[in-house]
Amino acid sequence: MSGEELERARALADRVVRSYGLELFDVQLRREAIGWVLRVIIDRPPRFGEDGEVLVDDIDAGIGIAECQQVSDDLGAVLDVEDPLSHEYTLEVSSPGLDRPLRGAIDYRRFAGRLVKLVASSPVDGQSHFEGRLGGLDGDDVLIEVGRGKQRRVPLALVGRARLDVEF
Repeated sequence: MSGEELERARALADRVVRSYGLELFDVQLRREAIGWVLRVIIDRPPRFGEDGEVLVDDIDAGIGIAECQQVSDDLGAVLDVEDPLSHEYTLEVSSPGLDRPLRGAIDYRRFAGRLVKLVASSPVDGQSHFEGRLGGLDGDDVLIEVGRGKQRRVPLALVGRARLDVEF
């Protein structure tokens, strides 16, 4: 399996996903117990206000099963015709999930108000792991409410990984 083959599959997936007004979050090709799996992860694009500021997402604005099925059906047909991969695989289309990774400044604004787990690549005031309610961004700092009235600032450049935490 070459990187070129995966890039061709990614380009085809992106074309199909965009035709539904959605965005391609990730494409992975992995060997699993059932064989090769081409995992296509789709999401809704961020919404922007008239002033160009990213709008905070509603928790119910995620991707549904019906959308995954539509993309899977159409993408499966395109992949059958274009045949970008040199071996057999199973196509799986899904959403990033409730515990989705946060990628870049837009996500930190988009998911403000949600619970988050964040790991800094270097300690900030002696701490590397943070959990709390995402307060968005202030300049180049991610704001995390870690308790009543307590807020931590983590420079965006030091965020090693971050993901939403599931709320029930």
